[in-house]
Amino acid sequence: MAYAVHHRTVAVDGLDVFHREAGDPGAPVVVLLHGFPTSSHMFRNLVPALADRYRVIAPDHIGFGQSAMPGLDAFPYTFDALTEITAGLLDRLGVDRCALYVHDYGAPIGWRLALQDPQRVTAIVTQNGNAYTEGFVKPFWDGLFAYARSPGPETEAPVRSALTPEVTRWQYLNGVADPTLVSPDNWVHDQALLDRPGNDEIQLKLFRDYPTNVDLYPAVHQYFRDSHVPLLAVWGANDEIFGPDGARAFRQDLPDAEVHLVESGHFALESHGEEITGHIREFLGRALT
Repeated sequence: MAYAVHHRTVAVDGLDVFHREAGDPGAPVVVLLHGFPTSSHMFRNLVPALADRYRVIAPDHIGFGQSAMPGLDAFPYTFDALTEITAGLLDRLGVDRCALYVHDYGAPIGWRLALQDPQRVTAIVTQNGNAYTEGFVKPFWDGLFAYARSPGPETEAPVRSALTPEVTRWQYLNGVADPTLVSPDNWVHDQALLDRPGNDEIQLKLFRDYPTNVDLYPAVHQYFRDSHVPLLAVWGANDEIFGPDGARAFRQDLPDAEVHLVESGHFALESHGEEITGHIREFLGRALT
């Protein structure tokens, strides 16, 4: 049976928040949180693949995808602020308990949601979404942290490369054994949204705020130890942004964490969607019983 995917927009704190949704409204909820530089578009195949068992909700963060993109003078563009909008969306949709799938930027948003209300989060799937410094691949991150510490023309120029078509394409293809499995529509779609007037300044603001996510890690690790939340880390092993050590590190505080590495890169769903979906269905089938 095919499950229809609905494309909806809800106002949260006066801002339009777009989300994809499918499945029985009474089923257990799974919320999919995307990363940079993409949107819920990355979940276009996963949403219907899980909808036979779950109510699946995949929002676009503010400044991304089809959600509102207010200027810097109208929205702070911090990870705290993105989390508040996500929490507000879940409240508007009547979601008081949910499993989270987090990727890249979606991870620090997910961790904040869990710290705000540990009882809301029933299980976590993290796909190349870090909670430990062990996962940071230095060549990619050194420039960003230098910019965050000391913003200025010299430190800004290197991080602006992350907003270019070449790097957007690299994020999708790097580490993928068979690049023909990855549709070019992905980076064309993402780049068109990055290239909107003013979006570069939004992304730079989030880059400057990124160290707050690392500062949060000790609290996240304590949450893991206290909650024993079921967690699946399914990871593109060849990712040169968040390396496989980031997946293994979850076992430091969640010894029962389930870890699977797939031979792909940062956007592993594009080349290994069926395999990852299988791991998710098996994991949630056990975790949410």
